[in-house]
Formats: sequence, C-alpha cells, structure tokens
Amino acid sequence: MPEYPDLECYLAALDPRVKGQPLERVRLASPFVLRTVEPPISSLHGKRVVGFRRIGKRLVFEFDEGSFLVIHLMVAGRLFWKEKGAKVPGRAGLAALDFPSGTLVLTEVSTKKRASMHVVHGEAALKAMDRGGLEVMTAHLDAFADRLRRENHTLKRSLTDPRLFSAIGNAYSDEILHRAKLSPVKQTKQLTGEEIARLYEATRAVLREWKERLSAELDGGWPEKVTAFRPEMAVHGKHKQPCPVCGSPVQRIVYADNETNYCAKCQAQGRLLADRSLSRLLKDDWPTTLDELEEYVATRGGSPVGRPGS
Repeated sequence: MPEYPDLECYLAALDPRVKGQPLERVRLASPFVLRTVEPPISSLHGKRVVGFRRIGKRLVFEFDEGSFLVIHLMVAGRLFWKEKGAKVPGRAGLAALDFPSGTLVLTEVSTKKRASMHVVHGEAALKAMDRGGLEVMTAHLDAFADRLRRENHTLKRSLTDPRLFSAIGNAYSDEILHRAKLSPVKQTKQLTGEEIARLYEATRAVLREWKERLSAELDGGWPEKVTAFRPEMAVHGKHKQPCPVCGSPVQRIVYADNETNYCAKCQAQGRLLADRSLSRLLKDDWPTTLDELEEYVATRGGSPVGRPGS
C-alpha cells in the first residue's frame, strides 16, 4: 500500500501537470471504483483543479466551487500519467481522468478491487472522510506520545493504525522500528519517555529521508514504480538477509496477508519473536534466540522462521 513518501511524490508530480486545468471527463472502466452517487462524477466535468492535499492515505483533488475528488489506492492501486486520451488498461484499469495536458489512469493489479473514488462537496463532507490519524511530520513530541498512550497495542499495530497515525503502513513501520531499535511487539503502555522520544525522531527521520530519496529519483518525472519493497530498505522485505547495522539475519513474523520484518539483535536483545502459526506447529522446538536458530539450521536443515516450507 502506498504510504507517506509515495503519496507525497504523487502529489508533487500531479501539481505541475494538473493544477489550474479543467477536468474534461472521467472514464470509468469499473463501476465499482466509484463509491458515491451524489454529487455525480459528471458534476466535476469542466471544473478546474485548484489544489491537492492528502488525508491519511487518501489523495484529494480540490476543484473550484468547493468540490473534491478523493482517491484511495488501498494496497494495489496505482496512478499513471499518460498522453491525452490514453486507453484504460483492460484487466487492471479502473478509471481515466482526462485533462488538456494528459490523462491520469487509475489501475489496480489485484483480484480484490479495493481502490476507490469518492466525489464530495464542501469541507465538512471532506472532513468526514478523515480517520483522524496524527500527521507526525508536523506534530510535536507531546502529541505523538499522547497518541501512543491512548490505547495499549503493539508498536507495529499502533504505528499502522490510521486512527492514531497518518499514512504509515506495513513497510515504513518496519523501517521506523528498526531505526528506533524497538521491538514491533512491545506494548505501547510499556514504553519509557526515552523510548517514545526515540521512536518519534525515528519516525520523522525515516519518512523524511524516504520522501527526499524518492523525490530525487524522480527528478521531475512520474512515480512509475511505487512499491513497498526497495533494495535500500534496512529490514522490510529482507527476510534472511543481513541487517545493515549488525549483520544478523533479518527475521519475520507472518500473520494473515501481512508480515513484520525485524532484526532480533538490534530490536529484541537477540530473541526471536514467535510467528503464531509456526510456534504452534513447532511448540517446544521453536528457537527463541539467534543462537538456537543457528543450531536448529545446522542440525536439522532449513529454517523454521517464516512461512512453512520457506
């Protein structure tokens, strides 16, 4: 799912291409992508784009006369800037927005069509779509600490909760927790003031650095390859690869469709965090430290850490 750095790059790329231009028409390839009926999508035709903003992970197009188009890319949704009148891709295409300067195409490479478009009128209607997550890049430490202590959850869950923090997802939460040297399963109520301050600084630093990195790579171009897996990341998507800080193999916890990547040495004092399904399967054979994991691999072959059969 596109997170803060990617979404900010989308907004930066859209502004010089679309701002000040009228939306000539919207072509819907999938009727299910549009989740609102009133106002109709046709009410935007001919209206001029006066600005852009972001509400959590939602991209907002602001039109004159107080109208808004809100796009949520969810997990697999992506935006592409094409020549004017470009066709909507057959299988993955959801919609196309035609402007005088070109066409913005919305796609979703997934069988689960979750990406959405909403048309709303007025600031009150737009505000109703806000999940309330804190914008960490403009927040003070006290506000950040208040959000963490509001509910008692694991750090991973709290950072990715859109009601608590804005536009942080699975990928960058892994990078943030690694930078802060904190376990993803540590309970927020157990955090010390020093740990909260460390997490606050790590969150801001990771998001800022990745936004700057991705913006520099674009160099005015369009973000064609928006992905949660990048070779420069420290731990996310790096299962079994060496941690860039200590060299220990990166571990993971698998749950449903998501996984958490972490360094046992840097973040958990060398302890392995139990993967729920595998710890139930292996029971007493579950290795609890990196040393036990190395012994397990040496004596039995393979690795118990990760998906069964990995």
